[in-house]
Amino acid sequence: MTRPLVTRTELRLNPDPSRVVPIMFLPGQEIAITGESRSSAVLARVLELDDSQVSQGLSRVYEVFSDHHDDLNGIFDAHFQAVEHRLGEYDELSIERRQLIGAYFTQEYSVESAGLFNPSLVTHPDQTDVPEGHVRVIMSVRTVGAGYVSSIGFRTGFIRPDGELILDELTPTLRLADLDQVSYSRRAFAFQLAEQGAERGDYDFALDALPLRFNRDDLGRAFALLAEARMTQNSATTIIERFRRIAASHYAVTFPEGTPIDSQVIMPRGPAETKGLEDVRFVEVTHPNGKSEYRGTYTAYDGTFVAPHLVRTQDFRRFEFTPMSGPGAKNKGMGLFPRQVRGRYVSLSRADRESNEIAWSDDGYHWGTPWLLQVPKEPWELVHIGNCGSPIETDHGWLVLTHGVGPMHEYSIGAILLDLDDPSIVIGHLDEPLITSIDEERTGYVPNVVYSCGGVIHGDSLVLPYGCSDAFIRVAIIDVPELMNKLAHSSLPIRPDLSPSWN
Repeated sequence: MTRPLVTRTELRLNPDPSRVVPIMFLPGQEIAITGESRSSAVLARVLELDDSQVSQGLSRVYEVFSDHHDDLNGIFDAHFQAVEHRLGEYDELSIERRQLIGAYFTQEYSVESAGLFNPSLVTHPDQTDVPEGHVRVIMSVRTVGAGYVSSIGFRTGFIRPDGELILDELTPTLRLADLDQVSYSRRAFAFQLAEQGAERGDYDFALDALPLRFNRDDLGRAFALLAEARMTQNSATTIIERFRRIAASHYAVTFPEGTPIDSQVIMPRGPAETKGLEDVRFVEVTHPNGKSEYRGTYTAYDGTFVAPHLVRTQDFRRFEFTPMSGPGAKNKGMGLFPRQVRGRYVSLSRADRESNEIAWSDDGYHWGTPWLLQVPKEPWELVHIGNCGSPIETDHGWLVLTHGVGPMHEYSIGAILLDLDDPSIVIGHLDEPLITSIDEERTGYVPNVVYSCGGVIHGDSLVLPYGCSDAFIRVAIIDVPELMNKLAHSSLPIRPDLSPSWN
């Protein structure tokens, strides 16, 4: 029997408000209007409790919350140390009182309370003991909590020979990552300073004092030189602040060895992403030396501005985060190609905010002027178009899933095919969408939206998880031979009759 082009599976991932992480709580600062901390007053009241009240209070905390978290002791210790300076001079405190203080400055944050959507799917780096015909996979998910702040979560599972996605049972507790050491690139700093409008002569003084790769200690020494030169470098204070912001946007996090991938949550840390890490598009990238790693582009959002940033990992345990730069790294929705083409890294871009474009890079961080691939043409995509994940290499060409926005702000998923040797050439384009929201998929925080950040081809099946109305996730199986047949006989999108420069 012939399979339909698209088959929706029964799998549905709903947000679970019970999935919580412990975060720092500072009384008073949860109210943005005043922002005044009441920490000292709370500390004073805790110090006035007698020993029996401390013991009873701490016992109750552990009774109620110990099943929610794996390391309450460590969490309370860390949060006590964060506010200890507000105690001033004080007598030695018992371990119980220190723990209770830590508990008063801790709160649970439900990472999925507002939504779970916009997944991307990649093959798992560990394929040992996988049944024949199956493939183990990792799904990244966009989790949204209070304040509509987006974080990155994960699910694991495997794809069966028939294309059905089977997810593993979820680990009951969640874990936040620990901040890790990271090195910086002088070249990357130069590009990002230029994008912030800094004059080259102002920041060259500091950059020249740094090696090609440097750490926080090196940066501190460069700051000291700038501070000494305040009389001649009038912009030293501004440059130092810019350096600090860029440095804060380059960071790494690590989960403890043995942490289940599906219990990991990555919350915003950098200044450009205080309101969220949105719509990460993971893809396994193979470098010219044959080594590979997983890279994901995501939208960093600070409440006002959006910018494409990059996350890298080899094992889904340690992750490095960095901003990207250049004309091709603007707006949102970049999608990296899984390998270099003609000796350069390649990415889909939407720098003009409404079209599908392609950009090139020598290092995978700084992206040149994008080249226009596809403009809105069909009725279902006239508002704007973009990608739905990184291009997938096939024998027929680079398969790109797209999204288009039509009347009533309705999102649909389509597809185009790019030439393997020259991906600036579109060789196939669907006139009609593959997936448009139906029935219950239309209801959510942003109605009438279907959106994916990437799928996996397994055999003749393209397994595509997709978000529904910024609320929950479903999975579709797309028949690859039938899709290629339709793309081969399709009309081509409107685009300029020019060729980009590969130089």
